[in-house]
Amino acid sequence: MFAIDRYRKAESLEDAVRLLSEDPDARPVAGGTDVLVRLRHGDPGYGNLVDIRGIPALQGVAGQRDGTVRIGALVTFGELMDSELVADRVPVLAEAAATVGGPQVRNMGTIGGNICNGAVSADTAAPLLVLEARLEIHGTGGRRVVPLAGFHLGPGRVALEPGDVLAAFLIGPAGYRGLGAAYHKYAMRGAMDIATIGCAAGVRLEGDVVAELRLAFTVAAPTPVRCPTAEAAAQGRALTDETLDAVAEGAAADVSPRTSWRAPKDLRLHLVRTLARRVVRQAAERAGRRSS
Repeated sequence: MFAIDRYRKAESLEDAVRLLSEDPDARPVAGGTDVLVRLRHGDPGYGNLVDIRGIPALQGVAGQRDGTVRIGALVTFGELMDSELVADRVPVLAEAAATVGGPQVRNMGTIGGNICNGAVSADTAAPLLVLEARLEIHGTGGRRVVPLAGFHLGPGRVALEPGDVLAAFLIGPAGYRGLGAAYHKYAMRGAMDIATIGCAAGVRLEGDVVAELRLAFTVAAPTPVRCPTAEAAAQGRALTDETLDAVAEGAAADVSPRTSWRAPKDLRLHLVRTLARRVVRQAAERAGRRSS
């Protein structure tokens, strides 16, 4: 049996904000793939739950009039993989979703939970950073929209206040139009394990020259990170082996991995350099196909 002390069901987004604001110790639960594991391990911080499943405002993938892709926080990894809109505009998210756990986890786990649990290994974090996603958050002060960059504050910590509910991810046209993007997860057991290193890249080309590079990593720092030094190393240059080497060294300078029982620091840095070259090249190839 799970040690659940209190359970309440939110009927609407407003109801969820009210229930969570009235009890700062309450935790939202949706897919439960993270919360139930913590309960099974006896974590006392997860015994007071507010169920947010089924709230319409938190569901669905939709295109808005200005071209923005809105992805509800309760959209599952399986739904991301099946969405025609995701496949057309932001396919790197489906690529990342396919690396999460097994079919059971992908059918229950949500993109909102993947980000809000604050895990540095979250598989959708690096692609969302590359897509420059924004977060639609509702709280006691109303609705606000903030960048994903800066939302992670440290391992297991995100910028949500009591009563805050992440409603959706917003990816504007500037985040995906003309962008070739790719994601690679290195894990000891593939999708059935958390990432040792996760890497996402986005490339825009002007002819054979890199007009823009976006590069992000997970499990390479205390939070998911973009790599400004690496990105600047490719700006205005053809994507030669020399450029890729500069990107790889820039990425190694931008990250700060640690040694853990999963992998030593030097292995993580080797993976950062290797994946930077590989994933940036793949993203550039996709950018070339998008512009042809």
